[in-house]
Amino acid sequence: MNASGVDIVVRGGQVVTATDVVEAAVAIRGDTIVAIGPESLLPPAGRVIDAAGKFVLPGLIDCHLHIGPEYDDWRTAPMAAARTGLTTLLPFVTYDEGETLPKAVARLREEAEALSVLDFGFHFILNHEPYILEGIPEAFRMGVSSIKLFMTYKKRGKRMVSDEFIAKTMERLAALGGLCQLHCENGDVLCYLEDKAIAEGRTAPTDFPPTCPDWTEEEAINRAILIGRLTGCPVYVVHLSTRLGLERIKRAQAEGQKVWCETCPQYLLLTDKEMERLGPFAKIGPPLRPADGPDRAALWQGSAQGFIANLASDHSPRVPAAKEPGRKNIFVDAAGKPIPFGAPSLETLVPLAWSEGVAKRGLPVTWLARVMAENPARVFGLWPRKGVIRPGADADLTIWDPAPEWTIQQSQHLGIAGFTPYEGWRVRGKPWTTLVRGQVLLNPTGELEQEPGYGRYLPRHGPTPPIAGAVV
Repeated sequence: MNASGVDIVVRGGQVVTATDVVEAAVAIRGDTIVAIGPESLLPPAGRVIDAAGKFVLPGLIDCHLHIGPEYDDWRTAPMAAARTGLTTLLPFVTYDEGETLPKAVARLREEAEALSVLDFGFHFILNHEPYILEGIPEAFRMGVSSIKLFMTYKKRGKRMVSDEFIAKTMERLAALGGLCQLHCENGDVLCYLEDKAIAEGRTAPTDFPPTCPDWTEEEAINRAILIGRLTGCPVYVVHLSTRLGLERIKRAQAEGQKVWCETCPQYLLLTDKEMERLGPFAKIGPPLRPADGPDRAALWQGSAQGFIANLASDHSPRVPAAKEPGRKNIFVDAAGKPIPFGAPSLETLVPLAWSEGVAKRGLPVTWLARVMAENPARVFGLWPRKGVIRPGADADLTIWDPAPEWTIQQSQHLGIAGFTPYEGWRVRGKPWTTLVRGQVLLNPTGELEQEPGYGRYLPRHGPTPPIAGAVV
């Protein structure tokens, strides 16, 4: 290759952005995209990747998953994700008891950089501990621009925070230009309904969803939006599950407030009927909503119309032994310990998004590039380095083959959960090749060419508003 050449040209495929699909080739030098256009006009390349018949997407991002001691670790989760076509992970992480946020950032960065095969950033979950707020400015300077708060889980130690704590957190984030993420359910009401159900002997798995009515999500979203308005802080609602909640978010957006949200495949595809089939293994928060309710259709429409910015997994796997006692009492085990929430979703996120969104429901492929690449990068301070195919961006590509048809099987997964709620689900499309910073990660044989430790920590800045409006 001469000095004026490039390292890689990806040719023959349809290049997909959040707004367009074009016949073009992509030229890469080092870890960066340097040109896009007709192959005949691009510099000579040391390597040519022929993507004929494929879609060349920006590297896909999962912006909501959990990695840590209770979940899949920093080796397993990124490897599992990489095999599905993902190139960047933005997981939720926690600090140790008594640890400051800056020390937790440094500790987790060192751990993750040694093990992750994918690039990554951190969202930090804060417990109701006033001291932790003092570390937010330094953590922000270290590249953590998003903080998550729980408005529920009253029985999980200090996890549920007060409205006062939310306001204090948002005030600090607003001054820095950061973003506050919130799990929006009314924790006091949910605790009351759970205790009432236990007292009345309604403790079967099917008794769980009724203790989390849809209006408790809407009510908490309303509080989060109003506190965001009070403090001037952008608000991000994680794992939206209801039509009621979506309508409140739409109103805030129409009023010009910086309020954004995501949903997840489980809320688009599954219902409370899964509690009959899977029992405690389908216990997630917020719960799966009624099969005869309006929520799934509203969420699909909200995503297609651009009110829901992102699609993410909320991957929260638990070892089966932690879930199993919930068959007898879905709320607490024999010792009174809460049955954990969460289910695996990381390894099915991309296949279901393509198969159910694009192939089955006819959403344009630009929708996938929007909700799983550009918008996550925008909202979480990675744009324009990530999430786009344009000169100057990291050379992260997910090259997708729309043709294969196959069946989801847990036996093919790497995670600790031991099951998938989508067992036997027929899907179309598979990742063919991915590149991360100009290096092939997943190759056409399904093997990973990079080793754990290839991934880099991604310092992030404050949010850029996501692309809104209906997808075309």
